[in-house]
Amino acid sequence: MAKTEYDAVIVGSGPNGLSAAITMQRAGLSTLVLEAKATIGGGLRSAELTQPGFVHDICSAIHPLAVGSPFFRTLPLADHGLEFIDPPIAAAHPFDDGTAAALHRSLAETAKALGADEQTYRTLLEPVVRHWPGMAPDILGPLRIPNHPIDMASFGLDALLPVTQLVKRFKTKEAQGLFGGMAAHSIQPLSNVATSGIALVLMTAGHLYNWPIPKGGSQTIANALASYYRSIGGQIETDRRVNTLKDIPSTKVVLFDVTPKQLLSIAGERFSTLYRTQLERYRYGMGVFKIDWALDGPIPFTAPECRQAGTIHLGGTFAEMADAEQATSDGKHPDKPFVLLAQQSLFDSSRAPDGKHTAWAYCHVPNGSTLDRTTVIEQQVERFAPGFRDRILDRHTMNTVQMEAYNPNYIGGDINGGIIDITQLYTRPVISLSPYKTSAPGLFICSSSTPPGGGVHGMCGYHAARVALREGFGLPVPITLATT
Repeated sequence: MAKTEYDAVIVGSGPNGLSAAITMQRAGLSTLVLEAKATIGGGLRSAELTQPGFVHDICSAIHPLAVGSPFFRTLPLADHGLEFIDPPIAAAHPFDDGTAAALHRSLAETAKALGADEQTYRTLLEPVVRHWPGMAPDILGPLRIPNHPIDMASFGLDALLPVTQLVKRFKTKEAQGLFGGMAAHSIQPLSNVATSGIALVLMTAGHLYNWPIPKGGSQTIANALASYYRSIGGQIETDRRVNTLKDIPSTKVVLFDVTPKQLLSIAGERFSTLYRTQLERYRYGMGVFKIDWALDGPIPFTAPECRQAGTIHLGGTFAEMADAEQATSDGKHPDKPFVLLAQQSLFDSSRAPDGKHTAWAYCHVPNGSTLDRTTVIEQQVERFAPGFRDRILDRHTMNTVQMEAYNPNYIGGDINGGIIDITQLYTRPVISLSPYKTSAPGLFICSSSTPPGGGVHGMCGYHAARVALREGFGLPVPITLATT
């Protein structure tokens, strides 16, 4: 093999790109991360978008899987400046009567608050929570023979159900609404197969690890990953946009933290006709319209649970959410969309000036939509928090086109790197026993367009790097995942 400047170059510094780089560097290779922007992080960036002193998460803000990531848990990120803050309640889901369902760290407390559905909730969640540490590497990885097949089979019986079917087990609007809001994180119709799995994973993460907030903003997660990577000898170059393979220094392998659309643009001529055709058929899902607010005070939610929660799901009843998500998937813009909201400054005073607050929210929209959804999102917040609009000092909005311009991985505003329905859950970006390999030797894909998909967990990058180590260097594949 000819001498090269690096053993591996990673294109993109999102959580998956950095995780891939760390894995390759820890194996003793020389590695370089190339980032097109002036700052690292991909979807993990924070900035003063509205007014001085108000720190907003530009893209990703809610990270249910970050603390529980089997890969992140092997890294000394706290030693590199990462600190998480636990809100008293992980997530809350308000209703029009002033009440709310809540996901507490305690499974028993969550179940008890669901009244008539207490036992049903416990029966469903307790086995998943108990077996999660052993199942997590398989759930958060490519399709393969699981290490714990019996536990995985039991989980799969419920996880593969559309959440529209699973909620029929519950009697109360609280339990149904709570599950619906969790499943809506999947950004697809709630009638789709396997939407229950998304809800179960997120709720399990809440019971085991809470839904903590990174102190100082999402950028601190990327900064900690980068700091650790550099501490073990890795290199990062910013303002290095890769448009073609010629823009990459000489290297034995390249790992791309990009989606199929960009991968085709950069390296399409190197791929086989079959692989290229498969990438061209890759499907992107709904986009998001996002708002960041600078506020004169905390959001005045009616339900007390919402005033203690880091994350709020605004969608009303399960039926209302299911209708809204289906309509959006069909290309419409419902008047009462599902809204995902985070209020980090309630628990992290570094996010806003004294006495002031920030809030972050988005609703789902058809892919590529440019319709301004500011009014309907603020109406949904006002619906459950009368007086909210009176506290708005300033706002910053991003439609799907602006989201993609900021982060090219968000094709049409799709923040999941492609729809995560049953046809692209484990077979992303193509149907393959090794989805991280491309048809071109030495080229690999490590983005959220590979299993297990979107989320800040680094597992796509970790698994891709393991494949690259084996295929590109014949090195023993490290298994360095936390199982506790």
